[in-house]
Amino acid sequence: MARVLYDLCGIDEGLRFSPYCWRVRYALAHKGLDHETRPWYFTDKQALDFADHDRVPVLVDGDEVVADSYAILRYLDRTYPEAPLLGEGVAEARARFFKHYAERALQPAMLRTIVMDLLNAIHPKDRDYFRETREKRLGRTLEEFHSPAKGLSQLDAALAPLRGCLAAADFIDGEAPAAADYLLFGSFMWARCVSTADLVSNADPVYGWLERMLDCHDGLGRRAMRVTDIEGAYR
Repeated sequence: MARVLYDLCGIDEGLRFSPYCWRVRYALAHKGLDHETRPWYFTDKQALDFADHDRVPVLVDGDEVVADSYAILRYLDRTYPEAPLLGEGVAEARARFFKHYAERALQPAMLRTIVMDLLNAIHPKDRDYFRETREKRLGRTLEEFHSPAKGLSQLDAALAPLRGCLAAADFIDGEAPAAADYLLFGSFMWARCVSTADLVSNADPVYGWLERMLDCHDGLGRRAMRVTDIEGAYR
């Protein structure tokens, strides 16, 4: 059976923007594992019934079905130990920190900056679901939450630890990227695919890291479709 990654798509099947799916796509490339991606929409919950899960990423690898980006990275290290992603013991604990750093510090700031672009990039059949669920979570309308100036200021402050890390090496994991890099970079791919917002100044050390990450694995991130590539999609 072919290796299959169920991957969130937007207004075009080629527009893949989930930060969690991007983590897995980079992890699979890191391991050199061939796979096909299968487009999935927010409202296609029944399509994942086989995984006993209601969101992506979901990886099908032969008889194995694994959901959740971090669980998939752990599975890949157990099953394909060459070119480790997370490592073990203290190394994995360190990677887990970066997972939470991305989700709790970077993504909220990015969301405040790009949320209306994100809504525009989502397939029309998913927009009501996205609006309802996110507004319930945020406690306000998307329009009220949207504030690029506040979002960029929040992101700038949140990036300070990353700048310190990148002062010592080209990648978070040292001379070459691994799980910590992918766990953070997925969030930047999320923003890049759905928005033209400049999140980081080109004078920022983080900018250089982003450029290196875009070029990794034969330009995996740089080659990805963006909403601006879809005629009439970006307003």
